[in-house]
Amino acid sequence: MSHLATLDTSLHNRLPASATTMFEAKAAKKLSFEAIAKEVGRDEVAIAAMFYGQARASEEDIAKLAKVLGIDHALLTQQLAGFPDRGRILDMPPKDPLIYRLYEIVQNYGYAYKAVMNEKFGDGIMSAINFSTKVEKDTDKDGTEYCKITLRGKWLPYSRF
Repeated sequence: MSHLATLDTSLHNRLPASATTMFEAKAAKKLSFEAIAKEVGRDEVAIAAMFYGQARASEEDIAKLAKVLGIDHALLTQQLAGFPDRGRILDMPPKDPLIYRLYEIVQNYGYAYKAVMNEKFGDGIMSAINFSTKVEKDTDKDGTEYCKITLRGKWLPYSRF
């Protein structure tokens, strides 16, 4: 595979030790997140989130990650123990152009999304906890490539009190 995500060294001080361990093993084995996800039985975005310390790995995930990446199970268990420190790695607004574009989408379409969601579901919010996401490559009839991101979150109506 010619395009493998690697660890941006400018993020090292904001990431858990497990990030370096897992990214080094991923690079050494020349594995994509998709390939790792297939072995672990999780979605590739969930796997990438674990690499960045943004999602919690179960004991089963840790065992499978250790096996596919060739990392000592005890070391990975120790490094992935505890709860993720979500949201810490990102400056606002984001400086990375791709992440900034995602931020920009919400800036430009956030109120439109909110209005349409409120019309469809009522007063509430989309969960980012009871949530899944998927990234797909889409190609039109002319061969132009598009990125398709699906966000699927449980609708949480505001309660009256």
